[in-house]
Parts: sequence; structure tokens; C-alpha cells
Amino acid sequence: MNPFDGFGSPRHDGAEEVADGGDSRCPWARFSSWLECVCVVTFDLELGQAIELVYPQDVKLTEKEKTSICYLSFPDSYSGCLGDTQFSFRLRQSVGRRASKLRDDIYNRDAPVTLQRETAHFFGYVYFRQVKDVSVKRGYFQKSLVLVSRLPYTHLFHSLLQIIAPEFFEKLEPCLEAVCNEIDQWLSPVPGLTLNLPVMGVVLQNLLPAPTVLPTIHELDLFRCFQSVLIHLQMLWELMLLGEPVVVMAPSPTVSSETVLALVSSISPMKFCCDFRPYFTIHDSEFREYTTRTQAPPNVVLGVTNPYFIKTFQNWPHIVRLGEIRMTGDLPKQVKVKKLSKLKTLDTKPGNLLVRLISWLETRVLQGIQRKRPPEVQSAILRRHLLELTQSFIIPLERYMASLMPLQRSVTPWKTPPQIRPFSQDEFMSTLDHTGPQLTSMLKGDWMGLYRKFFRSPNFDGWYRQRHKEMTQKLESLHLEVVCEAVSSGTSGSVRHTWICPSHLDLSDTSGSVRHKLTNLECFFFF
Repeated sequence: MNPFDGFGSPRHDGAEEVADGGDSRCPWARFSSWLECVCVVTFDLELGQAIELVYPQDVKLTEKEKTSICYLSFPDSYSGCLGDTQFSFRLRQSVGRRASKLRDDIYNRDAPVTLQRETAHFFGYVYFRQVKDVSVKRGYFQKSLVLVSRLPYTHLFHSLLQIIAPEFFEKLEPCLEAVCNEIDQWLSPVPGLTLNLPVMGVVLQNLLPAPTVLPTIHELDLFRCFQSVLIHLQMLWELMLLGEPVVVMAPSPTVSSETVLALVSSISPMKFCCDFRPYFTIHDSEFREYTTRTQAPPNVVLGVTNPYFIKTFQNWPHIVRLGEIRMTGDLPKQVKVKKLSKLKTLDTKPGNLLVRLISWLETRVLQGIQRKRPPEVQSAILRRHLLELTQSFIIPLERYMASLMPLQRSVTPWKTPPQIRPFSQDEFMSTLDHTGPQLTSMLKGDWMGLYRKFFRSPNFDGWYRQRHKEMTQKLESLHLEVVCEAVSSGTSGSVRHTWICPSHLDLSDTSGSVRHKLTNLECFFFF
């Protein structure tokens, strides 16, 4: 599902508020619906990395956030990145930061869970340039242009950087000011709507022909990201599904960030509810938290490039070491997955599922490499395989969750909405023989064991909370419908009844006619 799918489609309820950032009178309202700010980070001989400029100038970043952005915006010195380099990072927002709740609620209500706006983290999209420059005392020009946003639009923002960064490095601040003013003219992101996004004479457009077409705003080239770990893809999917601690050791921030983001997206459309850091450094404020040996590693996926981490993370259960990705017909031999024999697979017989997956890869992806199949086709094959794998796993959960919903005929205007039955793991497991993943997946293995582990993971907790919230809202919406129908039908009787709309109730999911009735009646009904 693309959030901007269908050019010219009618806006959802509340889209007008989103298009103006929630308040058209607020300065930089539309800009802030896309970006928190744009930062320029440079290298100072006395200070090291330092923020040279933040735009818009009235954006408030805490000192902790500024420090994190500085360190995360430069490749590690071991990476040896000459020329232009692009990568991504993710950092925690400072406690107490205020955001536009109205805008977030409206957008997140309609957006797929994997594309919802972050509430506690920032994404940083970096374009770093390092070139020799004899006029600089250090001998190199080193500067990063960073787009800071709470939206996971990796493809869009890196495409935007490819347009504006080269021009910015030539003209500097005046160019940046002009670009920010152009972004402030964009309509805010609305799920289901295709937008034209003009910047510097180029139009970024989703789906329709334009000077620069973006088929999606978030998807990565999975084939490029996973080529060096294809034979371990099944195993890595399981680790992401279970929210296991994983460290990705890569030769550059580009490889590190793309691999981590690809891993997190591998369980889509399920949301990855654990922490993840596409690029992590020893200067990160969470460094001590993630490297302590007094407790088990946290549920986080880290992408690193500094060799120091080889020793620091040697006790982590899952470590993926990546070399340079090579576009050849053979699987790269430089890939090492630590303790491969100890990483559990779905099958009780070691290697059985892995062999099946390799067979599938040989007939589809690996033959595609030898036949020089276009990378976008290879990526589509991988994405479809991962999607089918996740859907096979989640369909039984969705089917069982739906069975917990009260029957519609039990919703009456005279009683409070009925309760959703609690989730019983044992009851769910008893349904797998007849409704399990074996109905939709060719893979054979210990699915029940995988479900048991999944129930202990943050991903299950996040999925269940989201589904329970949606079902509760649906029940309340149905309750409002039957109440309004009872009022409209002019029910009479000797008994006088009163119903008062709960103050916490979200009316956004009710139909327009129901909202109109509730507004007119002020949510008080007497008959």
C-alpha cells in the first residue's frame, strides 16, 4: 500500500488540516509536516564535528540532539569515504519534546503502520561530501547536509538530497533557504493521495510520469541490500520477526544503514516494534546502554562500521559481518554470520529450511544474476517472497483475532459496547492444525515453536495492541451507529433512557451522517 496511491483521489476526513500542518497560520506548518529541520554539519579543527547551520532558524533542537546529529552525520574515520556518500540514521528525541498531535493523529490514522510518523525518534538522511581541498587547513573539504524528519521516507528524502546537495555545496546558505521555502509550499503527506513535489526546477512525483518519478517513497533496493546474505535470508527474517538483538558490521555507513533498514522492512506489513539504529557510533548517547555486559543485549538492531565494535559486541547472540557487495554470478564468500549453527530455524531438522530456501534462490534470484536480470526485478522477487512469508505467518493470527470480536447483533443501544475476548495463546495454538501457515506457505518447519517465541517478543505486543485498539474503535463506532438509529427511529416507551457519549471516544471512524447526528444532539439522547 502506497500512502500516495491514486492521483486526484478525494481526501480523507481531516486531510485539509493535515495539508496545512494542522494550522495554516503557523509558520513553516507545511514544511514541518515533512521535515523537522535541515542541518549542515562541518568539521571544525578545534571542536570536531559541529553544526554550522540549522534551518528554519527558529527550530529548537536540544544540545543532546545536536550532539547526536553531529556524530551521526559523518562516516567513521575507518570508513574512508571519499567523494559523496549517502546514508541514514535514527536517534531518540529528547524527553518532553512537543509535536503537533493533531497532525500526527490524522496522518497516522490512515497511514500503513510501517509508514507512520515516529513519535519518539528522528530519522536523519545524510549527504556527506569529502574531497581534497588545499585551501582548507585539514586538507579536505568535509561537510554533511542532513534532512531531519519523523517520517520513514527513505527513498524520497535520499532522492531529494541527490537533487539539492550538489547545488548546496556550490551556493551554500542561499540555496538552502530557497529549497526550504519550496518545501514549505508542498501539500502535506496524505495517505492515498499522489502529490507533485517541485524543488529546484525538478518535480518529484509518486507513480505518474514526471521528470523524477518515485514508484515508492520508502522502499530500498532489497536485492542490493541482501545480495551478500541471500543464503541466510530466511534466518534473518526470523530474527527480525522475533525482535532478536542483531549487530550488522559493515564497511561503510551506506551499507550499514541500508542493510539495517532492509532487515527491519523484511517483516512488512507487520511493524517492527523494537529499536533499530541504521548507523550507530561509539559517541551515541545509548552506547553504554547497548554495550553493557551486566545484562542481556536489548531488543535492537544496530548498524556499525568501527572495528572497535568487533570486540565490544563479541558476546551478542547474532552478528552479521558484511564485506563489499559485489555484483557477480556467485554468492560472495566473504560473508560470515557468527555462530551460524546456534541460530534457530523453523525446522526441527537443522538445515532443512535453509536448503529449501537456497533451492528457491537458485531458481529465481541467483539465476537472475547470471542472466543479468534488472536489479529492480530481482528486488521485486525478494520483496514478494518476504511479503508472502510474513503474510503466511500473520494470517492465522489475524483470523484468530477476528474470532475474538463480539458478534454485531450483541451491540445494542441499551448497553455499553461488549468486550473483546482476551487473547489465549493456548487456544490460538490449537487452531494451527486447521488454519496454520502450512495452508499458504511451502515451507515446512516448527511453526508452533516460532509462534511461541513470537509471543514473547515486542513485535507481538505491538501488533496485538494495535489490533486491539482498532477493534475497540470499531466496536465503539458500531455502538454509536445503533444508538443513532434508535434515536432516529423515534423509539417511544414509558421508560426514559439516557445515553451520554464517553468523553474519550474517538469519533473519527464513524460515518459522516453519524457524526452529524452526534454533533446536533451534542451526544445526549433522551427517549
